[in-house]
Amino acid sequence: MPRSFMKHETVSSMNLSSVGYDPHSRTLEVRFRNGSLYQYADVPASVHRGLMNSPSKGSFLDSFVKKAGYKVSRIA
Repeated sequence: MPRSFMKHETVSSMNLSSVGYDPHSRTLEVRFRNGSLYQYADVPASVHRGLMNSPSKGSFLDSFVKKAGYKVSRIA
């Protein structure tokens, strides 16, 4: 399984396990509880902050990241 070298923070969520963010490349990385790992490109820091502060991480990710159309790559 490919490894992420981005620092992740464990989150409280039914579907998400951890979230990482690189402000220099504006890359958001999300690891799901099933072990899959996705990177979203060109995500503003404000969206990352919103995700981390949201009471429902999964709903926020769906509404403001997935449906926003950021380029996504599955890396694991």
